[in-house]
Amino acid sequence: MPYSLASMTGFARTEGSVETLTWAWELRSVNGRGLELRFRLPTGWDALEPAYREMVGKVLKRGNVNANLTIRRDSETKASIDEAALSNVLAVAMSLHARIPGSPVPRAESLMTMPGVMRQAPADPLVERETASLAVRAGFELALEQLVAARAAEGARLAAVLSGQLEEIVRLRHQAEEEAADQPAAHQMRVMETLRGLLRESPSLPEERIAQEVALLAARSDVREELDRLAAHIEAARALMREGLNIGRRFDFLVQEFNREANTLCSKSASVALTGTGLKLKATIEQLREQVQNIE
Repeated sequence: MPYSLASMTGFARTEGSVETLTWAWELRSVNGRGLELRFRLPTGWDALEPAYREMVGKVLKRGNVNANLTIRRDSETKASIDEAALSNVLAVAMSLHARIPGSPVPRAESLMTMPGVMRQAPADPLVERETASLAVRAGFELALEQLVAARAAEGARLAAVLSGQLEEIVRLRHQAEEEAADQPAAHQMRVMETLRGLLRESPSLPEERIAQEVALLAARSDVREELDRLAAHIEAARALMREGLNIGRRFDFLVQEFNREANTLCSKSASVALTGTGLKLKATIEQLREQVQNIE
């Protein structure tokens, strides 16, 4: 069945223009323990950051999100003429032309290169913000929608990987269950060897002590509890994936329980085969843990 997981990884970009301004939003999201937002806004736009943060908080719960707004002003590439400076320069140039017979008439391009004639029109950030704020906000909303969609698409791919890893854990658990069926016989041999050693060292060893040793070794040989708990953890993981939203923290904790059972299984193993299966379980659970780190 398909699962509606969300990843914490995604990217989105929107852009547009209003009058002489061109703007662009870039949103990037990566893994994080909680929701951490970092905004990079041009001068004069900082006052709008709280509203943007509130919008993000309504749709995202975890991840490190970087939001970058760039504003390019056409006025920065267009020059304007200082009329007073041009009049002064033109008067001087024409006066020299009249005083020097045969000199060429002053050319416009020459006058424009004179200091002070051309100037950049200063930009007012507050005026720009009032002009473009609605369009920029709409662009941010669209970028946020795209980011959520990107995280959902990545979550769908992630769900397929997690499902495959869970199926592999199911297979290995079943294999461990079959291999553990021979555990009692193997441990019985160990018990007998241990008892013979104890009796050689202490021929008059109390029966109570012997019973304790037998019980202890028998308990160490029984891995049914670990296999049963592992089966329960698998079902819990599937239930979380069916739930889908905001399960990352709980899934991460559950994987720790997976690993605990695999460790105990290996420590109780009395055969090379079961130990090998236990190690494969641990490796698969570690791969599962790495993928779970991406879930929102």
